[in-house]
Amino acid sequence: MHGSTGGAVHATILAMEFFRNAPWRHTFFASILTIFGIGFFITGGIFIAVAVSPVPDIISFASRQIDQSTKIYDRTGQILLYDYNRDAKRDVVSIGDISPNIINATIAIEDSSFYDHGGIRLTSIFRAMLADAFGGSLSQGGSTITQQVVKNTLLTSKKSVIRKIHEWVLAIKLEQSYSKEQILETYLNTIPYGGTLYGVEAASESYFGIPAKDLSLTEAAYLASMIQAPSYYSPYGSHQIELDARKNLVLERMHTLGFIDDTAYEQGLDEKVSFAPTGQNSIIAPHFVFYILGQLEEMYGSNALISGLKVTTTLDAELEVKAESIVNRYALENTQKFKASNASLVALDPSTGQILAMVGSRDFFDTDIDGQYNATLALRQPGSAMKPFIYALSLMRGYTRNTVIFDVPTQFSTNCRPSDTSNNEPPCYAPSDYDNTFRGPMTFETALAQSINIPAIKVLYLVGIQNAINLAKSFGLTTLGDPNQYGLTLVLGGGEVRLLDLTGAYAAFANDGVLHPPSGILEVTDTKGNILTQYTPKPSRVLPENTAHDISAMLSDAPARLPEYPLNSPLSFSGYDVAVKTGTTDDTRDAWVVGYTPSVAIGVWAGNNDNSKMVKSVAGFISAPMWHEVMAYALSKYPKMYFGEPSPIPNTVPQMLQGNWRIPDANKNIVPHSLLYWTDKNNPLGPPPSHPEQDPQFEYWEYGITAWYISHPNLFSGGVMLPVPLSFSPTTTQ
Repeated sequence: MHGSTGGAVHATILAMEFFRNAPWRHTFFASILTIFGIGFFITGGIFIAVAVSPVPDIISFASRQIDQSTKIYDRTGQILLYDYNRDAKRDVVSIGDISPNIINATIAIEDSSFYDHGGIRLTSIFRAMLADAFGGSLSQGGSTITQQVVKNTLLTSKKSVIRKIHEWVLAIKLEQSYSKEQILETYLNTIPYGGTLYGVEAASESYFGIPAKDLSLTEAAYLASMIQAPSYYSPYGSHQIELDARKNLVLERMHTLGFIDDTAYEQGLDEKVSFAPTGQNSIIAPHFVFYILGQLEEMYGSNALISGLKVTTTLDAELEVKAESIVNRYALENTQKFKASNASLVALDPSTGQILAMVGSRDFFDTDIDGQYNATLALRQPGSAMKPFIYALSLMRGYTRNTVIFDVPTQFSTNCRPSDTSNNEPPCYAPSDYDNTFRGPMTFETALAQSINIPAIKVLYLVGIQNAINLAKSFGLTTLGDPNQYGLTLVLGGGEVRLLDLTGAYAAFANDGVLHPPSGILEVTDTKGNILTQYTPKPSRVLPENTAHDISAMLSDAPARLPEYPLNSPLSFSGYDVAVKTGTTDDTRDAWVVGYTPSVAIGVWAGNNDNSKMVKSVAGFISAPMWHEVMAYALSKYPKMYFGEPSPIPNTVPQMLQGNWRIPDANKNIVPHSLLYWTDKNNPLGPPPSHPEQDPQFEYWEYGITAWYISHPNLFSGGVMLPVPLSFSPTTTQ
């Protein structure tokens, strides 16, 4: 208020100060004079102020933006995962969407004459003036609902005499310009209910898990009871007895005023109400919730999070809660057993890519491990979990599941000699497995099932590093970089990926070679119910269907894992089609297990957020038990489905691709050779290369095989092995 309005208010205040400071103020007679004098001047000042002051900014008041909470729900739309607002939880609902129970209860306890006054109650004003005259304050109680609306929406929270007069004036002007229903609707949408809860809708959902339109009589009485002192009357505090007493007072006032009859009153007193056990601070699936909030902010801007969005997510809350419990338990055990303090998990629906569970750490609230850090989105080295993509590419090129590859000591660096099969110091590269054991001839299927390194490196060489990266990126592993960064180490997990993306990539194998990018949102609506976003499938074929079936067959073949894993290991499920792959980095900083059925894909990671080393072991011991328990629960929950049949191996393909590595020459002598001798890596189904020695890796692979067979003569039968000279020289020298 400005101009003449301010002058009227100023004159009123001067009069008040005159009476307040008069030397005869403390006699009874003087006090009576003071009250009437103040009342005369204030009443006159108010009438003058009302007459000359402008109407409150109606348009601004009606259309002003009230911060509203964004609600995050599970896939059913029924379980509230989180109710978000930067500073408060608010929801604006129309008066028609508010139960008459809470309307009547609020009026009964806060302003029983709401429908009769014109914005202020003179009796309350004189009561406030009496308190002021005896040392109180004009900011004391007695405010009408209209005055509270003015305080909550048009004025600052600072208490002062002039602010109180502003409040009276604006309350009268508000009543002249708005209907009672509009004022009441605004009041119920802005009143605080404790903590960060503002508005009856937010309070109803947080305390009772229901919208305000469904509040029972007793629930409404409880909410109305909290308005006077929300913190004091909190159902989670130490004043439940006082809250119950005030609830009964509200019911009594409603009965006295005729809002409820005798029967409803008695029932209201007897009804037992259950409050949500965790109150307004509850959050389900916190890592997932904040992942979704980040997506919403990216999609709509930061202000959208306080605009009252309703978000229905893809999360299976039941699976999430179960997975969180399992991950927490095993991660704590792994801290003692393997010095692996953290773990994370992702579960997806392969047919849609929808995220069913996201456990970002063993405990979101655990500050010892920076629990709020979402490890499912962290870039980590996947170890051997990269191998299925390399083998998939080889199958697309024409190799088969039965193709023979040799697990023998091999030097891969052409900067070193072929005989340097045990030298792994740069620039040499002669890796081995964690047990330093070499197994000789293996099929692609057994090599992948047992996760043997030398065969995988050879397969990567056969298909090409750049080609492998291109395929992996098409699967959604877009964080992989330039092939020069990795070389042949790519197949052993030399790149960095996210657990979410890796699980999504494996889900494409489960879905017959069709990738659905991981998605966490089913629908987003605004406050008016308008649909802003809906889940839309974005499938892309990344593998031929038969190749996907072949990989699933290779990864679900429990006998092929022998002797690395027994038939009853945590990687197996009797009677179910479950494909799975482990991955452990050489320095044991990351341990992965990713597996799937046609119904669900689940990936877990274990390690330390600070990237420190764990106790040297394999993922089968570190991560597989927790993965198995979550997968077992998922198998009981989702439909039982089976993989498609793998491709038959035709007898028209080269013998090495059929699984026959004992290939005699014209004299029936067995001369062992590598795939580089028998097949053209660019056309494995075609004729063998005329000059295999031209391949830079040829003599390195041949040397390793020959050395192996010289030391293992018992592997031959039905023919004579003719040893190959061991006098190769490197193609290039240092």
